[in-house]
Amino acid sequence: MDIDRQQLYGRLVLEDYPRSAKYDAQWMIDNQMGPNVLWLTEGLSKFMTLKPGMRVLDMGCGKAASSIFLAREYSTRVWANDLWISADENWTRIREAGVEDLVYPMHAEARALPYAEGFFDALVSMDSYHYYGTDDLYLKYFSRLVKPGGQIGIIVPGLMREFGREVPEHLTRKGPSGNSFWDASECFSIHTADWWRRHWQQTGLVDIETVTTLKDGWKLWLTWAEVLDELGTGFDDEAPALRGDKGRYLGFVLMVARRRK
Repeated sequence: MDIDRQQLYGRLVLEDYPRSAKYDAQWMIDNQMGPNVLWLTEGLSKFMTLKPGMRVLDMGCGKAASSIFLAREYSTRVWANDLWISADENWTRIREAGVEDLVYPMHAEARALPYAEGFFDALVSMDSYHYYGTDDLYLKYFSRLVKPGGQIGIIVPGLMREFGREVPEHLTRKGPSGNSFWDASECFSIHTADWWRRHWQQTGLVDIETVTTLKDGWKLWLTWAEVLDELGTGFDDEAPALRGDKGRYLGFVLMVARRRK
């Protein structure tokens, strides 16, 4: 069956995300590594103070789409840091996007970052921080990289509410490939907004400005997952789980704080 790509691409133009809507849909699809990172970046950016020339660390940037977005939309200088994608590969994408004077690709592990203390004006992380930041001691390490008073912003897959001991059946149901959405090896790092608030507050290192859930986050996630599925490039366990969930448990949590002076 032929795919109506223009119809699919049209589903990715959202009124609530006007900055993201300017970007080529196929470019977003080619550079995806999960939920639509431009929507997540734009959603988080609304709660942050990003100004031209600021030094920003984009932690866990994947294929650097979020870093390119930050440079283009806010004229910030962005260090695109990732472990899974090489700096060489990201440098090619950065040059093709025409932001080689603003985005600097880096290849480094989350606990071995090669940056000076207080070097950055802001730290951001989209769909990445939950892989390493649930460690009770990680914020102490990470926050030192931003200057006192600088912002730290994260947006991660999150729970809208706790579900107790038993994972809901619709999250563990196996998809066509034999995989289920709720993979115990990774999904136990998904938490509620209240959990993330407590996790950072207890350190005494930051002043929290915003902790919230992304409006209609599950719908955004589902829209993206369904488009990818129709193109044959998705994760077949995501869309069925999100349709069954209907926002009861799944969505995105975002949090913004400032390093204490």
